Amino acid sequence: MRINKIETVIAGDLFVRIHTDSGITGIGTAGRYFAESAEAMVKRHAEYLMGKDPLEIERHWQHIYRYQFFRGGPVLMNALSAIDIALWDIAGKHYGVPVYRLLGGPVREKARVYTHLPERLPELVERAVEQAKTGITAVRWAPFDPHFEKMRYPRVMQNAVEQVKAVREAVGDDVDICLDFHGRLEPWEAVTMMREIEKYRPLFVEDPILPENIDAMADVAAHANVPIATGERLYTIHDFMQILCRKAARMVRPDICFAGGFTGLKKIAAMAEACYVGVVPHLNPIISVHFDVSIHNFTIQEGIIPKVAGTDEGTPLLTGLPRMEGGYILLPEGPGLGIELNDEAVKEYPNLGKPERQTQASPGTYYNILFHEDGSFAEW
Repeated sequence: MRINKIETVIAGDLFVRIHTDSGITGIGTAGRYFAESAEAMVKRHAEYLMGKDPLEIERHWQHIYRYQFFRGGPVLMNALSAIDIALWDIAGKHYGVPVYRLLGGPVREKARVYTHLPERLPELVERAVEQAKTGITAVRWAPFDPHFEKMRYPRVMQNAVEQVKAVREAVGDDVDICLDFHGRLEPWEAVTMMREIEKYRPLFVEDPILPENIDAMADVAAHANVPIATGERLYTIHDFMQILCRKAARMVRPDICFAGGFTGLKKIAAMAEACYVGVVPHLNPIISVHFDVSIHNFTIQEGIIPKVAGTDEGTPLLTGLPRMEGGYILLPEGPGLGIELNDEAVKEYPNLGKPERQTQASPGTYYNILFHEDGSFAEW
């Protein structure tokens, strides 16, 4: 079996399809953050991949990662991740089993997920209660007023405490609370806020400060009693090694579309397991579920199975999505990833009906960009 065609499709997200002379096609995704740049990087590596055995996944991963002097970073790792995911999809289809079987088999029968909540009272509490009634056992939001960037710190903190207190009282102790600070705070601000909310027993606080300075993150972790999760903006095993060695987090958050696909995430999970650190994969639940069920130190997955954009006639962009039961994603059943990109729906893009939760910005614009009242940049 040899690779004979590599195809890229941008339909919101960047999809990569790798074709083989045996008729098996694998699909991977790089998401939408760097779609055009990652597409160019995929095409750059197509010449190398043509004619190669798609089952030599580790060989191809190492070649693409190491082929030039400058390594890592979002664009290269985005493209490499999409290619890796597609190659694992091919392998699963070749052997007639779901990808998680090739990753060692399942260690659990389903993957627990958390869902996102709106960031304003009273909608925040109402939505939390609604989700709990459907069987969701964990909720996540950023505990900031939508206009936090114009507020003084005491007001920002008071707003956060009110939100966390209200949700905990509404859902009780059978629902986990996950918080994302989005790196909006200075270290001293983050420590103070985490001490104020620790009484409400959050499962974790994600990115209490910006993740670039790992020593600063470790300092926050040493002075707070709430577990820290971080990693969605990291790309390589070396990045995650620094987090683990410095004890900067109790949970790591690799993104399968940025940290090297299945090949990269399995290595990150193994390092984290040796440090008794949990894994909370960032987004992409329809892909990551194969990884989630195959590792021992999985904690929880971000995102429920999404409503997928489709044509007005009801033709979905993606077919074969995993099923959910309550707050869990069930084991996918089909070979490979179990999903396929629907060419008929792709033809209609960008005129597809949008899913309910749509966060993509207008073409050519930044999204969620915020400024403090003095005109300086604010982390969104």
